[in-house]
Amino acid sequence: MNGINSISTLEMLQPKQETKGVAPGDEFAKVLEKTLSNQNTLQENADKAAADIATGEVKDLHQAAIAIGKAETSMKMMLEIRNKALSAYKEILRTQV
Repeated sequence: MNGINSISTLEMLQPKQETKGVAPGDEFAKVLEKTLSNQNTLQENADKAAADIATGEVKDLHQAAIAIGKAETSMKMMLEIRNKALSAYKEILRTQV
């Protein structure tokens, strides 16, 4: 069920109510860390699948292609999130106080 990871990542990025004793930045840092860890795991799985294809050790070509596709899609989503965050940051910098 890792195919739903992009949806759960988007849900994690939704603002949540602040909990007592936890700074808002701490929760964001945890979400970011979890998301990056998930991206890293997907990338490692894709690298292993690509290596298995190259060496001929692949047992199921379909599953290997899916793993590579998941990693690619997840990376594209992370890049878009980064681009939007940078765009928002630049917009904040342009705002006059």
